[in-house]
Amino acid sequence: MSDPVADKSGFLRIYMSSHPDTLVAYAKWYGKVTEPIASAEMTAIDSRSMTLTCTMKNGAKKVATVPLEPPLSGYEEVKPRLLQMKAKAQEGLGMIKAPQLSTFKLNTAGTMKAGAAIAVLCYLTFFPRGSTSPFFSPARISHTLIGGDFPLQVAWIALGVIHSLESLYTYSLCRRHRTGLLVGTGYVLSTFVFGFSVWVELRRRIQQMRIDSVMKVE
Repeated sequence: MSDPVADKSGFLRIYMSSHPDTLVAYAKWYGKVTEPIASAEMTAIDSRSMTLTCTMKNGAKKVATVPLEPPLSGYEEVKPRLLQMKAKAQEGLGMIKAPQLSTFKLNTAGTMKAGAAIAVLCYLTFFPRGSTSPFFSPARISHTLIGGDFPLQVAWIALGVIHSLESLYTYSLCRRHRTGLLVGTGYVLSTFVFGFSVWVELRRRIQQMRIDSVMKVE
């Protein structure tokens, strides 16, 4: 089966030849080339990696292989992925500043799903044990089936640990992208309550801002 990216690699190599600064950034950041580079050429690309041939300032040649993780599923993914990689490489090398995020936005669907799951856990944990109300019948049945309070306690502890770690990751993103106190606090607290749906949306917004910043430069 042919590779959808490799089949069109000729055009990509010609196009990227007009962006030598980007290729050098790829080689230094992703290819881990530490020596001074005079120029770089994309000699191959497929859905899993790109190959860069670097000309060093001393005249020597060095080949760097840059993995594409996760692999590209189609040719239409090439441009957005390369733009994301360019922005990340240039940020890491200090060529451009990380984009600043100054607004707060949640993934509504993801947040509602997480909120519903937490509401169910609260319902099962805090229902009045002596109540005979039909409203609490599902909770009483579930409580009996799982063997009492211990599994619920374990679930709350696990949730707290996971969400705490996710909140630390969110804090690192907010600090790196200079969200400010109010927006950053909103993201960190939301992550602690709702979990991964918050930081996934935050990271998606950051990636889009990276692409936008690169497009403005170009």
